[in-house]
Amino acid sequence: MSDPVFFRRAGSLTIGEIVELTGAKPLREADMSARIEALAPLDQGVPGALVFLDNPKYADDVAKTRATACLVSQRYADRVPEATIALVTGEPYAACAKVSAKLFPDSMRPGSVFGGSGISPGAYIHPEARLEPGVTVDPGAVIGPRAEIGEGTIIGPNAVIGPDVRIGRDCSIGPQSTVLFALIGDRVILHPGVRIGQDGFGFAMSPRGHLKVPQIGRVIIQNDVEIGANTTIDRGANRDTLIGEGTKIDNLVQIGHNVTIGRHCVIVSQVGISGSTDLGDFVAIGGQAGISGHMKIGMGAQISAQAGVMTDVPMGARFGGSPAEPMREHMRGVATLKKLASRKGSGTAETN
Repeated sequence: MSDPVFFRRAGSLTIGEIVELTGAKPLREADMSARIEALAPLDQGVPGALVFLDNPKYADDVAKTRATACLVSQRYADRVPEATIALVTGEPYAACAKVSAKLFPDSMRPGSVFGGSGISPGAYIHPEARLEPGVTVDPGAVIGPRAEIGEGTIIGPNAVIGPDVRIGRDCSIGPQSTVLFALIGDRVILHPGVRIGQDGFGFAMSPRGHLKVPQIGRVIIQNDVEIGANTTIDRGANRDTLIGEGTKIDNLVQIGHNVTIGRHCVIVSQVGISGSTDLGDFVAIGGQAGISGHMKIGMGAQISAQAGVMTDVPMGARFGGSPAEPMREHMRGVATLKKLASRKGSGTAETN
């Protein structure tokens, strides 16, 4: 069986081109014409490859690399072997990302699964839908009446685009995704199985049963948002659910109705955000955290993994634990409990 290459290299880069692209500076005199043909982890760096060191945990590995060049911070630059060109930058990881995007541009957003362009004969497009030139629609996709889709957007196989939905340009809508009651900006990526715009979980509960509350809002997703596989975003009940520009959402995240998420937030896998919660810009939420409804999370706040947020979080604060509290208080409480448990465990057993 052959070993397929899923992302083909678009070319190679010289050290000089990498310096120009990233702003990194050689630590020592270097051959600026040396070529980079591949990217590799530190421990697998070979001639022709570029590696990077960003996490101090792997600092000991850099001395062993045989790569042609290494993107590295000033702190660890002296550890790079003489045979490897040390390229010093304040952000090695970001610099490597720029190089990777240049070498493997097809990896930047999902393409057509069917490998085609234009409208597949197996797609189902309503006569009243409007698609700009350059839209790709894979087999099995369904596009409803009055939907509008911008140039360069790819609709994956078996995706469903509902009536009156608006999708901007250069977007990628993954296989099996559904987009209903939504307005989507440019350069948005929805990975496979994303669900956008279904009913929010709204019921008027009483001893006689639970009355369904109509969900008449929309989902608005601004430019440059990326949403991971099998994430769900409910439409608003009486106002819109909003995802701000540049926000990155991981796989398996649940976002309830009327939630507002600011710009450039990062939300990690298995987070749940209950209805009508408001996140400011640049909020970061760790995996499996849960946020109660009607909370306000201030700009730049950080929520640790598995936190249970049941109160508002101030701007720039770091919260952890369940119920969540300021991180310093949470860690102090954990330490106190360990001390108490240790004292109890070391005590002598009582006898009758």
